[in-house]
Amino acid sequence: MPSLTFVGLGLNDERGISLHGLERARAADLVLLEHYTNVMPGLSLESLGKLVGKEIRVVGRREVEDGREILDAASRSEVALLVAGDPFVATTHVDLRLRAIKRGIRIEVVNAPSIISVAPGAVGLQNYKFGRSATITFPEPLSFVPYDVLRVNRDLRLHTLFFLDLRLEEGRFMRAGEAVRLLLEMEAQQKGGVVSEGTLMVVLARAGSPSQIVRAGRAIQLADLDFGPPPHSLIVPGRLHFMEAEALVLIAGADEDLVRGCL
Repeated sequence: MPSLTFVGLGLNDERGISLHGLERARAADLVLLEHYTNVMPGLSLESLGKLVGKEIRVVGRREVEDGREILDAASRSEVALLVAGDPFVATTHVDLRLRAIKRGIRIEVVNAPSIISVAPGAVGLQNYKFGRSATITFPEPLSFVPYDVLRVNRDLRLHTLFFLDLRLEEGRFMRAGEAVRLLLEMEAQQKGGVVSEGTLMVVLARAGSPSQIVRAGRAIQLADLDFGPPPHSLIVPGRLHFMEAEALVLIAGADEDLVRGCL
């Protein structure tokens, strides 16, 4: 039966696909892979193809955003679109889903871990204490949306998760240190007292992979550190529960005096 199935692959490599996702991919007439919205550090297209048992065609940003070719195929046959992380964290996939529904195409969804679900536990923070998230983009020009989001969350004593800009087709990704410096630049221009060089921050690099790094420290310290290949995420904690404070010390190497000031 003609359909479009969105299959999440998780965060690191092809082994993150669930048994359900593998079943749907194997049953599809056409299997597509889109991963420009996120980086999967260990993904091998060849290994993924062997796992699925059929050829996988990579689609780029334009094909997914345009969507017509994908939707035309899904109106005639079973199509599986494999995506990094969880399918509908990216608004591009939400748009494609809505357009498919309007055309009467049957939709299936196979969920998977995403940075939103993994990040809190990876660094030792409680997920229900996170406020709105935001993306820190390359300054072309400088966007103050992340600063405004951080301001609101800090007023509410909530944690803030920042996604960092990825431009895979250009071979560019934002490093955590650059994101920290951009937040400090926003503060220098806005002067809202939202963030400072001494603000506690947490870097999460390559979440869910064997080379995952979790490091907490003062903003000025993290700004100068190299956390290796992408993807990177940045968290600015709000008010800490005593267990969160202990977790940041034991898991992320935070200074005890620094986290004590956030209790």
